[in-house]
Amino acid sequence: MTKQEVRAWIEETGVIAAVRERSRENALFAAEAVCQGGIPVVEIALTVPQATMVISQLAKSVPGIVVGAGSVTRPDAARQCLDAGAQFLTSDGFHPAVIEFAAKQNAVVIPGTLTPTEVISAWETNADFVKVVPCAQLGGPAYIASLHAMFPDIPLIASGGVDQLSASKLVLAGAIALGVGRELIPREAIQHRQSARIGELARRFLDFVKSGKAHLAAYTRRSSQGD
Repeated sequence: MTKQEVRAWIEETGVIAAVRERSRENALFAAEAVCQGGIPVVEIALTVPQATMVISQLAKSVPGIVVGAGSVTRPDAARQCLDAGAQFLTSDGFHPAVIEFAAKQNAVVIPGTLTPTEVISAWETNADFVKVVPCAQLGGPAYIASLHAMFPDIPLIASGGVDQLSASKLVLAGAIALGVGRELIPREAIQHRQSARIGELARRFLDFVKSGKAHLAAYTRRSSQGD
């Protein structure tokens, strides 16, 4: 899959499932369950035991998955992830060396940011998307709307505290996609192997994103007609 195709999948799906499980088996189950529910874009955090092995197994065994690596803070770790089959790299902080490495490898990279200064710095360092994390603690949709107003051409991914109540609002505020963890993959659902429950949550979040995009498109049309 090319870099452009990976970018397109992230934009089209609108949800990145963040997997941060405590075992390889749980991580595999979580990733497969969200894929079956309709979310093919899955991020495996490097805090997961044997994370690169999980990435490799998913890339080889789950048709249509777009698997990435999360919590990537160093170029050497980034290389290991790409070698394992990762199709994008993310982090919860701004690590210029990782962004530069990914750009040289023609790989999609999504750095984490919080402040306006970090957002613009990450974008100017050749990020493909800019993740705002944790956005919920700073006002959620209102904060994303403020950043989007300042940087309308930067594709923002809202992450950290995203739930069913805020999902559509975040998209309407200007987020191009959402990073969702426990609200999509509850720990109890993993423990009890409730793939149907995770699948239902996946479908709900996809519907929230779709609804947010529809309302945003309608608002844009009305604004242009008013002009």
